Amino acid sequence: MQQTTPPNFVVTIGRQFGSGGRELGRLIAEKLGIAFYDKELLRQAAHNAGVSVDFFERNDEKFPKFLSGMFSFTMGYSPYNAYAGSSSISDDNLYRVQSELIHNLAMKHSCVIVGRSADYVLRDFPRCVNIFVHAPMEARIARIMRRGDSITKEKAREIAEKTNKLRANYYNFYTDKVWGDAASYHLTIDSDSMSMDNVAELVCAYVRARFPDLSVPVE
Repeated sequence: MQQTTPPNFVVTIGRQFGSGGRELGRLIAEKLGIAFYDKELLRQAAHNAGVSVDFFERNDEKFPKFLSGMFSFTMGYSPYNAYAGSSSISDDNLYRVQSELIHNLAMKHSCVIVGRSADYVLRDFPRCVNIFVHAPMEARIARIMRRGDSITKEKAREIAEKTNKLRANYYNFYTDKVWGDAASYHLTIDSDSMSMDNVAELVCAYVRARFPDLSVPVE
């Protein structure tokens, strides 16, 4: 029997570092009454692959290091280093494991997924809303400092620029789209243009307009 796509929907969020994408994702999930995945996705994917969570987080949304050859991963009970080979976990395999998990989550229930090029991974999933969150640099610097990632403006700017470069390289490598380009998403939003709650309401209104059946509880 041919498998049918469930009436679930997914909201994927790409975001500039410091733009509040994670906060927005949580708000959207709360307002729509659906699951939220960010670092939780990493932990579950790492567990599924038998990879140490520390290694997975160090390589999260980073440009693949196919030539480095050295990876730390868990085999049995203790992590150790090994050259990339038939028994090791490569960046490409990590991406595949994470992509499979994203597909499984979409089939299982409605949810919000932040980052991990989820919009591209779910490009064939019919009920998907892809958004990109950005903000002026000064607003991002202020947010980065408020949440304690940096104590100086100079360092906050450096972190933002470096992280966004890594995310762009990762996204552009694994997809046929351009990170942050409006053409790659359904909505692009300046999170500094209004309150985060209002931004979340705007996205929720778009989701409900796209999928009118959401008036019926989603299982």
